[in-house]
Order: sequence, then C-alpha cells, then structure tokens
Amino acid sequence: MATVSFKGNPVPLSGNEVRVGQTAPDFKIQKNDMSEYTLSTSPGKTRVLATVPSLDTPVCDMETKRFNDEASKLPNVEIVCVSTDLPFAQKRWCVASNVDKIITASDHRDASFGKSYGILISGGPLDRLLARAVFVIGPDNKVKHVEYVSDIAHQPNYEAALAAAR
Repeated sequence: MATVSFKGNPVPLSGNEVRVGQTAPDFKIQKNDMSEYTLSTSPGKTRVLATVPSLDTPVCDMETKRFNDEASKLPNVEIVCVSTDLPFAQKRWCVASNVDKIITASDHRDASFGKSYGILISGGPLDRLLARAVFVIGPDNKVKHVEYVSDIAHQPNYEAALAAAR
C-alpha cells in the first residue's frame, strides 16, 4: 500500500498499489461528456492517467493545466485527469480554464479507479477523494511509470511522467 500525506499528516488509502511492469488494472470512469472511459477506450495509445483530489483547488488546477499544455507535444499519447468531481463541474472547469487537449473524467460512481489503483482516500477530511498520483500505461496496457505523490499538496514529477510517456 502506498503511503501519502496531506500537509505532513498521513492520509489513509484503500485499494491495491500499482507497480511498474504489471498489467494496468481496468476501471470505468465517466468523462465530462457523460460517456464512459475505460482502458479499452483508447487502444494502441499510451495513456497518462493523472489523479487529483479536485480541479477546484490551486495545485490540481495548476497540474491539470500543465498536462493540458504538454498534451500537444505528445503524439499518440492520451492524457486523462481523473478526480471525483462530478462530470458537470469538470466540464465547467475545463471551459473556464481553456483546457481542451486532455480528457477529464470522474470516478464519482463507484470509485473503481481509486480502488484499482490504490489512491482512494478512506477517512479524514478528504474521504472518498483521490490522492495525487500519475500512472503511465503503454499501448500494451503495461504500467510504464507510477508516482504516488508523497504529499497531496505537492505537484508530481512532470519530467519523469512525460519521459515515460514518450
């Protein structure tokens, strides 16, 4: 089980930790257009799956905008930002923030992504949100990169994730 904190305080996570080299666990999340997104939605592509607690927080806002900026530089790579924000809120945020090169998707229904990737926060003030993490999944559905960001208030290592996606 991965361990993370929020501003130095431990955060309890549930689910299974994902490791480089394993086959990526499948999941079902809802895109902001209300359609479903799973691993099979984008066969043959590398996927960067970045999870954030909520798009309506400064660090998550900055991270998602950064990945949106990087998306056009990565041919045959799909970047998906996952949170438990409702799809309506994600869509509103994307329009207001001019984010149009990545997919935002919600794990609000049954937290299958959070549980499958070991990032569902269970307990405390952030209960049922997702911890900050980045997973890079190759076209063969093998995990190429994993980062459970040690403190949810910090940004991920963009360079390492983008290098793995290339």
